[in-house]
Amino acid sequence: MIRANNLSVQAALSGKRILLTGTTGFLAKVVLEKLIRSVPQVERIILLIRGNRNAATARERFEREIATSSIFDRLREEQPDYLAQFFTEKIECITGEITEPSFGLPAGRFIELAARVDLVINAAASVNFREPLDQALAINTLSLHYLTALTRVANAPLVQVSTCYVNGFNRGEMREQVVAPAGASIPRHHDGYYEVDALITRLLQKVEKLKEAVRDARQCERRLTELGIAEARRHGWNDTYTFTKWLGEQLAMRGMAGRALTILRPSIIESTLQEPAPGWLEGVKVADAVILAYARGKTSFFPARSEGIIDIIPADLVANGILLSAAEALAAPPGHRIYQCCSGAVNPVTMGEVIRLIQDESKRNWRKYDRLFHQEPTHTFRVVGNTTFRLGMGAVRAGVGAWSMLRRATGAPGESKAMEKMRTTQTLAVTFSVYSQPRYRFHSKNLLALAKRFRPYDKILFPVDARLVNWPDYLCRIHMAGLNRYALWKRNAKPVEPIAQTATLPAAEAVR
Repeated sequence: MIRANNLSVQAALSGKRILLTGTTGFLAKVVLEKLIRSVPQVERIILLIRGNRNAATARERFEREIATSSIFDRLREEQPDYLAQFFTEKIECITGEITEPSFGLPAGRFIELAARVDLVINAAASVNFREPLDQALAINTLSLHYLTALTRVANAPLVQVSTCYVNGFNRGEMREQVVAPAGASIPRHHDGYYEVDALITRLLQKVEKLKEAVRDARQCERRLTELGIAEARRHGWNDTYTFTKWLGEQLAMRGMAGRALTILRPSIIESTLQEPAPGWLEGVKVADAVILAYARGKTSFFPARSEGIIDIIPADLVANGILLSAAEALAAPPGHRIYQCCSGAVNPVTMGEVIRLIQDESKRNWRKYDRLFHQEPTHTFRVVGNTTFRLGMGAVRAGVGAWSMLRRATGAPGESKAMEKMRTTQTLAVTFSVYSQPRYRFHSKNLLALAKRFRPYDKILFPVDARLVNWPDYLCRIHMAGLNRYALWKRNAKPVEPIAQTATLPAAEAVR
């Protein structure tokens, strides 16, 4: 057994060769930057990247999309020579496809790759809630066949990044354990995971049948999206993303039987709290879609439980959780571990409080957010219950429909603003309903206990405790500025000033 307070990220990862997936996405970039900055003794970081139309090879795509990212601005400013040398000497790019057997590599090259890997961190995923079922299955589920095949050959631990929302329609206290389906019955293996092969086969058969029946590409994609949502809800999940991630967890547990597997489940990942810079963000995330709709005047009300806990976690805390998990997986005896990186149980913030904070900040300081707001927000954003929402949408739909008929009769062009707002509100409601009307609370007891087993230096360098987050400060000063600066395109305006660096945060144990 490893003694308490003796684990070390740097000691565990020094000299190791780490295969990291998903670095063209948001979270894995945060992990990569933290590794480069905080574990300089790592032997090599191997990035599995598929080529695309603009970059045929993984190295080309790395140079175009990853090495140029603003996530590395701090390193470029503080240690430019070190960063350039690290990119040249310690970043290896493999052109491959995670959704194909052996990643699309020749058998010999796949074996050779496995022989050089000490640890696999899988952060690749499709996080589109309404992804066509075939695509979501390919990356979130079936890819685990190929990842676990590599880790078995390599005899390496696997850190699988999942999501707290694999808990689906379950209610109550959601703890760090295997999740039971809330819908249709699925048999359970005596080792704890669920037997999903028959279910996956049926899903793939339905996909193929639909593709044969619907030849129009756009129509087929829409029908595959509808099929994914229907199957997810029948089995106990809100959307295709969370359903296929849960299926992936089951394949990971089966494929890593008797071996080191850590499943790390974040909740809603938003901008960084502190590192490498406060508010760093790439793209518009879950909560941001609602903020953006409000900022652009696309909606005035939204169905949510005002008193419900919306579980948000900054990306740098998640990246730290991944690295703590990786260090433990390398240092501890093989076994299966599940951790949740979340805020709901230790530092809850309600949906109503988030809306109030964002709205107040927007009305006070909208000019600071020149890419987010195109004009002063004059309307109030209201949170309403489901019944009120349905009645309100019914009334709005009737009124807008009549107005649209009148516009068409008089030859008025285009869609009315009222119709556009109605469609936006409906889309947000359908897509984010499970996140805005939570009837659960995620727990992170095991992850916090893991953090306590690390040396004092690691506790400071790799914090994971959501009690570090001051919600008014984070949402109003850090996150909105980050959303404006990093995630949105400039609109004929001067760039905002960099977000002020916060003082060094205390160790998580000191926060109560």
